[in-house]
Amino acid sequence: MTAKKQRDPREWAEFLSDYRKQQAQKSRGYRARALKMFPHVCGSCGREFSGKRLRELTVHHKDHNHENNPSDGSNWELLCIYCHDHEHEKYHMKDRFSSADLPSSSPGVFQPFADLDALLDDAGEDPPESSSG
Repeated sequence: MTAKKQRDPREWAEFLSDYRKQQAQKSRGYRARALKMFPHVCGSCGREFSGKRLRELTVHHKDHNHENNPSDGSNWELLCIYCHDHEHEKYHMKDRFSSADLPSSSPGVFQPFADLDALLDDAGEDPPESSSG
């Protein structure tokens, strides 16, 4: 049985600190470029951002690869923090369920257009004569 090598807590803290600084610096670089390239509008909900609220606008990597930062910005879109969280949640959930696992129609969900074709077909026919007596 091999013994695990213990990490020096100071070295580990220094490593994490350096890593976080590098990530923050890299993030500032592509965020600044994206804010210069694109209008300050969320690409999903369409809200506009300016002033102090501009910090709520984030750069989303369309392919989810934070290392892919082309100079033309083709892998970026600006999303507000809420839409950005939603986008990542969709990405993480897509592999958890296959379409076969999902019901084709939920019995408890109202579907207002479920029988629309039948209603439209009936509307084209002459209305039934009512016998008034």
